[in-house]
Amino acid sequence: MILGIGTDLANIERIQRTLDRFGDRFKNRVFTSIEQRKSERRLDVAGTYAKRWAAKEACSKALGTGLRMGIAWKDMAVSNLRSGQPVMHVTGWAAERLREITPPGHEAVIHVTLTDDHPWAQAFVVIEARAIAGPGKDASSQA
Repeated sequence: MILGIGTDLANIERIQRTLDRFGDRFKNRVFTSIEQRKSERRLDVAGTYAKRWAAKEACSKALGTGLRMGIAWKDMAVSNLRSGQPVMHVTGWAAERLREITPPGHEAVIHVTLTDDHPWAQAFVVIEARAIAGPGKDASSQA
């Protein structure tokens, strides 16, 4: 079952201006060290940050809160699998909120996709609740 859906569109040029103006102060407030390392290695540094910014906004919307109620920017972090697929990790209050909205007998799975086409970066987040398979049962029999 779907627990939440969120999307966000970020302007890459706006993120570039913010990076130019605030530099490390902005990066350290919003992005984890893993996100910073990934972004700084890319040819399009601002575009990579913008996609992660959009993913955090989209995740907060999928959690049903937006960026309020105690969620911090770094409570949501994007990393990539070896295949390049983006993965959203939540900690702190975002993880607490995720536990609150996940029904008993289910586990939450966060799906994230990122794209950009200058000057725009976009993210979609879908939070899914999957039934936890019990002994001798598969997940489909618990629906």
